[in-house]
Amino acid sequence: MDYVSIRVSTLRGDQKIDFNAYIKINEKMVLYLRRGDSFEGDRLKRLVDKKLRKMYILSAEELNYRGYLQRNIEGAYDDNSKNDLKTRAEIIQGSQQSNVEEVFENPENVEAYNYAKDSAGKYVNFITTNAQAVSNILNIDNADKNIAHHGVTVSTLSVALAQKLGITDSKKMQLLTLGALLHDYGHQGSALNVNQPLDKMSASDKDMWQKHPVDGAHKVRDKKHFDTSVINIIAQHEETINGSGPQGLKEKDQDPLAMIVSSANALDRLITFENVAKNEAAKKLMLDHVGKHPLQHIQFLGEIIKGV
Repeated sequence: MDYVSIRVSTLRGDQKIDFNAYIKINEKMVLYLRRGDSFEGDRLKRLVDKKLRKMYILSAEELNYRGYLQRNIEGAYDDNSKNDLKTRAEIIQGSQQSNVEEVFENPENVEAYNYAKDSAGKYVNFITTNAQAVSNILNIDNADKNIAHHGVTVSTLSVALAQKLGITDSKKMQLLTLGALLHDYGHQGSALNVNQPLDKMSASDKDMWQKHPVDGAHKVRDKKHFDTSVINIIAQHEETINGSGPQGLKEKDQDPLAMIVSSANALDRLITFENVAKNEAAKKLMLDHVGKHPLQHIQFLGEIIKGV
């Protein structure tokens, strides 16, 4: 029988599945969830706890899976949905994470990129029109320190920060979100363990970290479907306004959208990869990163994270 992989990050919500879902154990496909059941409760938690990224379905049932995804996502974005905001946020977060993973694995796929771009626009609307959306998204724990999950968190912080900065242009917000989602493409396939404080990295690890923004941008620069703003964000997301970033760019030489992502990324790096408590992260950002990011960015991010 032929199987195709599906992403665990897309399996959220209480909707019954109309396909059988399998896990691979020692090259053998084992039925995990039957058609007609749902991934509610512990069934999904067990998969996440095991850090399982992919499951499998029969290729003949792929259309059923696509329909399941579409219903889940459409329902999550519907403000009249019967689901509460927390459940909707979980579904949307999982969808955004899946989009990141798809582009990371297939950057040459125009359809995958455009789907992620279209979804980024919808995500902006969800974040900016639902008062508790940011809090619900940021409260989804990134237990396995997943880079794609980190991208969703940084995009959420970036949108919330841009909103406080008074940015309303829908195109800019869409590209900001997409760039933030994809900002760490340079880590794709890298041997670097990102789950460590920057000041504790070995010389070789620090060298890999220093290079990942430019490496990531270089890998997609020839892809004509990648927007210039998105490439700029990938290339510049570790830069600082005082020129102490990997490329030494000063504020005047940076893409303004990349500066927003840089500030948001610095905050979530502390939380996700350096295990700083959320209620302490903004204070640490202020103390350790003052002069590296616009003061207004740091102040606004403190307000955003305080509300989580």
